[in-house]
Formats: sequence, C-alpha cells, structure tokens
Amino acid sequence: MLLDLGFDIPANIDDSVTMFTLWGMRVLSAVLILVAGWLLGNHIKDWISKIKKLDATLKFFLGGLAKYTIFIVAIITVLGQFGVQTASLIAVLGAIGLAVGLAMQGTLSNVAAGTMLLILRPFNVGDYIESANVAGTVKELGLFGTEMVTLDNIFVFVPNSQLWNSDIRNFSRNLQRRQDIIVSVTYEDDLNKALKVIKKILDGDERLILTPGKEPMVAVNGMGPMGVDILVRLWTVNADVLPVKWDITRAIKEALDESGITIPAAPRSMPAPEEKSRDKDKKAA
Repeated sequence: MLLDLGFDIPANIDDSVTMFTLWGMRVLSAVLILVAGWLLGNHIKDWISKIKKLDATLKFFLGGLAKYTIFIVAIITVLGQFGVQTASLIAVLGAIGLAVGLAMQGTLSNVAAGTMLLILRPFNVGDYIESANVAGTVKELGLFGTEMVTLDNIFVFVPNSQLWNSDIRNFSRNLQRRQDIIVSVTYEDDLNKALKVIKKILDGDERLILTPGKEPMVAVNGMGPMGVDILVRLWTVNADVLPVKWDITRAIKEALDESGITIPAAPRSMPAPEEKSRDKDKKAA
C-alpha cells in the first residue's frame, strides 16, 4: 500500500491515548521539518546572494532554485513521517509531472528559456533592454519570468519564453553609444554657415568622445521637400546619451536662430475628405 499508518484502530482508552500521542508527535515533527526547510531554504538563498563572485543575475536564479528545492525535500520527508512510501510517491509524482509537463509546455518553456538566458547572458540585472514589445531596466531574472521596470516606473513581468523568442536590444552592454541628430535648414540659407555654427557647438561640448573614428561629424545628409537635411553624428558614454541629445538639440536651435538661419516648419497634414464634409455640415448648421 502507498499509505501505511503504522497502527490499528484502538480498542480501549489507553490505546487511544497512545494513538493520539503518536499522531501528535508526527504532526509536531512535520511542522518542525517544514519550518526548518523553509528557514534553511531562505538562509541558503541569502547566503548565495552574498557571494561576491556571482553577479546579481545568477544570485537570483540559483537562490530561488535552492530555496524551493530544499522545501520540496522537506515536504517529501514530512510525507514519510506519516507512512507515505516516498519511493512509490516519487514514481507517482514523476508520472504526474510528465502529464502536467505535457499540459504545461508553455510554463516549462519559460524555465528552459530562463536557463538559456542565464547561460548565454544577453543581459544582466541592472541593464536597460528592449524586447518583446517592452523596454525597461532588468530587476530580476527568475525561473519563469523576468521582472523589469520601465522609465516611468511601471513594473513589468515578462515570461522568459517571450524574451528568448524575441530580439533583445541591450542598451547598457556597450560603454559608448553613437547617436544621430538631423537638422534641417531652408534652401535660401547659407549652408556652409549653418555647418560652421553646428560644428562650433560640438567643439564646445567636452562630453563628446574624440577618439579616431568616433569624433563628432557634421555633414549634408540629403535634400528634402522643405530644405537641406544636415546630419550631426556624435559619440558619448552611455550615461550622457540623453543629456547630450537634449543639450545639443537646444543649443543648435538657439545658435541657428541667432545666426539668422531658418529651420523649415513641417507642413500641416491635410484634413481627410470625411473631416472636410463634417466641417461643411457644421458651418451649414
């Protein structure tokens, strides 16, 4: 039998006391084992999180795996206290696990994807990534999903399989990044003068990288319907990407205005035929 209680139905009061005492000891030991397993799992998780040689991504993953493995062992031990044949139980659980695994392929795929993400390391905890139609800072890589926080401080839980099956753009991996800013001037303005004005602004910003191949560049990018497009290409460290973009864009606008160079205004979009008819109906009313 799978379950063997280890005693017969009591025939008198003394046997009843013995039975309740036995069951009481079993229940007490079961509670102590579960509490000890939970505390030991949390202790092991905290100990793993303090290992300096492991990065944050691996700490979260291994800590959670160790915690729940220890607790499962504690549950199996408790079942053994009540006469459950653990060997048969493990076989039954294996069969159930196979059936559940077939029914929950999506969930298991998250575990497999989390393992592959942990091995290949396309990102680490603290990296800003974009993938699976979401962008944010990685807070934790778990067994089933990855916790992220967006720039506007919204918590996002992304299943690992979605990340694994999507392109991952890691904005934090490389220490330096390039960005392009497009500036347009009208055909009537002095193009060479505009180039010199923009070049002067770039020369005055000490945050720009000046190493060969990454030095700031100003060039004519093309001729559009409203004016000439000027490409401003520059390199900065990751932390300066947005501040430099904001500052340079504002400085270029103000410098061109002071130099009398006009930035062409984008034409307003023409209203759709349906909107025109509605406007006529309103005027007629």
